[in-house]
Amino acid sequence: MQFQSLPLSKLRKMAILGAHMSIAGGFGRAVQRASACGSMCVQLFTKNNTQWKARPILPEEVKQFREALVRHAIRFPIGHASYLINLASPDRLLRRKSIEAFIEEMHRAEMLGLGHLVVHPGAYTESTEGLGLWRIVQSLGSVAAETRGLSVRCLLETTAGQGTSLGWRFEQLARVLDRLKDPDRLGVCFDTCHVFAAGYNLTDASGYRATMRQFDATVGLRKIEVFHLNDSRRECGSRIDRHAHIGHGRMGLDGFRALLGDRRFRKVPMYLETPKGMKGGVDWDVRNLATLHGLIDGGPSGASRS
Repeated sequence: MQFQSLPLSKLRKMAILGAHMSIAGGFGRAVQRASACGSMCVQLFTKNNTQWKARPILPEEVKQFREALVRHAIRFPIGHASYLINLASPDRLLRRKSIEAFIEEMHRAEMLGLGHLVVHPGAYTESTEGLGLWRIVQSLGSVAAETRGLSVRCLLETTAGQGTSLGWRFEQLARVLDRLKDPDRLGVCFDTCHVFAAGYNLTDASGYRATMRQFDATVGLRKIEVFHLNDSRRECGSRIDRHAHIGHGRMGLDGFRALLGDRRFRKVPMYLETPKGMKGGVDWDVRNLATLHGLIDGGPSGASRS
C-alpha cells in the first residue's frame, strides 16, 4: 500500500478529507495532529466528551487554535457534541440538562470559530419513537431560541439505530426537520458506517446511488453538510455501531469510491472517525486517508486488507 498522497491541487478539486482529532494538550494540538496525518479539515470535541461540565475556554486558547488553523492550512474545523447529550430523553431533568449542555457547546464552538457542531439526535429509552421525535423537535427549538445570532450550525448525525437511538431511518430525520420552525438553521452529518448499519446498502455504486436517491426523496441532499467516513465492522442492517478502517469492514471500498466520485459532494468536508492507533509504524489516520486518496486516483476495487 502506498502512503504518498495526491498533489494538493488535485485533492482540492476532488475531495476535502480529514479526521477527528483529540484535544489532549489543547485545541491547537488537535490541528497539529490533523496536519501531521495529511488532513485538510479537522473535527474535535469542544470539551471532555465524558463529562457534563467543562472549564471556560480562555482567549489565549482561541488565539492559538485559530493561528494553528492558518499555520497548518487546515480548513472547515467542526465540533462534535458530547455523547452524554440526549435530546429525546423522556426524563425531564436529563433532557433539560442535555439542552443546556448543547447550548453551552454551541457557544464554545462559536468561540473557537467552528462552522458546525454535530450532535446525535437522541434515544427515546422507555418511551416511544413518536414521542422521542417530538422531544427532539422541542429540544432543538429551545436550543435555537437560546443561540440566535450564532454563526455555528447544528448538524443532526445519522445513527446506526442501536437500542432506541433515533435518526437511523431517513424518515425520522425528515420528520424532525419538517416540524422545526426554523429548519434552515440545521443540517445533516451523514455517517457511512451508521447508514450502512441502519440497513442502507453502501457496498457498491448501485447501492450507493439507491441510498442517495432515498435520502434525497425524504430529507434532501442539500441538507448534507458534512460526512463521517467510516467502514463498518458489522453487517448491513445490524443496527450495531462499530467503526472499522476504510476497506477493512463489511462495506469494502466501492461505496467509498462512489461517494468520493460524486460531484455533488466535492465541496462537502469529510472526516474520518476510524479507530486510532498504528500499524507497521504508520498511523492509521495516514493509512485511511491514503486509501481514500487512492480511490480518488482510481485505486483497486473490493476490500483492502493491507
